[in-house]
Amino acid sequence: MPTLDLPFIRSQFPAFSEPSLEGWAFFENAGGSYPCRQTIERLEGFYTRHKLQPYYGFPASQAAGAAMDEAYDRLARYLNLEVEEVHFGPSTSQNTYVLAEALAGLFETGSEIVVSDQDHEANAGVWRRLADRGFIVREWQLDPETGHLDPAQLAELLNEKTAMVAFPHCSNVVGEVNPVAEVTGMARSVGAISVVDGVAYAPHGLPDVAALGADVYLFSLYKTWGPHQGLMTVRRDLMERLPNQSHFFNDGEVRKRLVPAGPDHAQIAASAGIADYLDEVYQHHWGDSADASERGRRLHELFRQHEEELLEPLLDFLLDREDLRVLGPAAPGSKAPTVSVLPLRKSVAEVYDALTEHRIMAGSGNFYGVRPLTAMDIPLDPGVIRLSFLHYTSAEEMEQLIAALRRALD
Repeated sequence: MPTLDLPFIRSQFPAFSEPSLEGWAFFENAGGSYPCRQTIERLEGFYTRHKLQPYYGFPASQAAGAAMDEAYDRLARYLNLEVEEVHFGPSTSQNTYVLAEALAGLFETGSEIVVSDQDHEANAGVWRRLADRGFIVREWQLDPETGHLDPAQLAELLNEKTAMVAFPHCSNVVGEVNPVAEVTGMARSVGAISVVDGVAYAPHGLPDVAALGADVYLFSLYKTWGPHQGLMTVRRDLMERLPNQSHFFNDGEVRKRLVPAGPDHAQIAASAGIADYLDEVYQHHWGDSADASERGRRLHELFRQHEEELLEPLLDFLLDREDLRVLGPAAPGSKAPTVSVLPLRKSVAEVYDALTEHRIMAGSGNFYGVRPLTAMDIPLDPGVIRLSFLHYTSAEEMEQLIAALRRALD
C-alpha cells in the first residue's frame, strides 16, 4: 500500500487554492465535501456545450446523452454493480421517499420492517410512516451510552414476517462503522431485503456494494466530491419487482421507474467527474491497469489509512478530557472520521463560536440525527458539535483543530 500523496490530492480540489478560504480548516465534510476539479469541469462543460434535451438525433443532444450514460457506467463499475442497478435522484432523502412508495406496493400488509434508531432521518422516517399503511415497524435500538448497534439484538427481531431491514453503514453523528455484510446476510437469511444508508460512509471511499450484499445502497454525491445529487443502487432482481413510480409509459425504462420527475441532466453528467478523480488518484499512486472495482477497493484502503492516522491524535486528545462526551467508539479502526462531541462545562454555542474564531469550519446541531441523539439522551437543541474530515485533510489542519479545541474548552 503506497502512502497517500496529499499535495497531489489537494491539487485536485480548487477550494484549497481559493484565497477566501486560506487559513480556514474545513471540518464539516459530513455535511458536504469540497467538489473535485474534475466534477467542476464536467459541469461547466455540460452547461457550455450540451445544456439541451439529451438523446435526440442531432450531435449536441447525442453528446449530452453520452455524457450522462458515461456517469452511470463508470460509477457502476466503481461500485462493482451492473449499470442498470445505478439510479440518480435529487437527494438521498428524495430517493428513499420514492423507494418507500415503491416498496409499500411490493410488501404484503402486515409485513414487518426493522428500522434502527441510529439512522439519519432520511433512512428512518419514510419507513416508520409505513406503519400507517398496515405494516409493523420494529426498532433495532442502539446502546444509549455508546451508540453501538448490536447485531445480536437484531437477530431477536427477525422472523419469517420480516420484509426489510434498514440501517446505516455509518451514523452521521455516532460515527461507528457497522458490519454491513453481516447484517445484510442476517436479513437475507429470513428472506428480507436490506436498505443501507451509506451517506456518512461513502465519502471515505466508494464501497463495493456487491461485496456488502446490500439490496439497496444510498449515498449523496455532494459528499463524495461531486454535484448535489443522490445515488441509489437497487439490485436488479429487486428492481424488476418494484412497482413503477414514474409516468405509466415509462414502466419499461429502468432509469425512469424510480424517478417521478425528470433527472438533472447536467449534474448526472458531472458525476462522471468523481470517477475521473478516482482514476487520476489511482494512476498517480499505482499506475497499473486494474479494473474499476479493484481500483475502488485499493483507493478505499488508501483513503481510510490516511484518515485513521489523522483520527488517532484527535480521539486521543478528546478522550483524555473530562469536560467532553465523545459519541461513538474510541478506536480509529471502527470509526469513520466523523466525531461528535458534547461539551460538559461550557455551552455548545460557546465552544462552537470559539472554534469559528480560530478559523475552524465545523457544524453544530442535530444533523437530522434526531433519533440517535434522543436515544442517547442528548438535547436536540443545541445538539452536538460535529468534527468531520476526509482524505484531503492535512496533519497541519488537524493540529490547528486540536489547538483550537484546547483554547475553546479551557
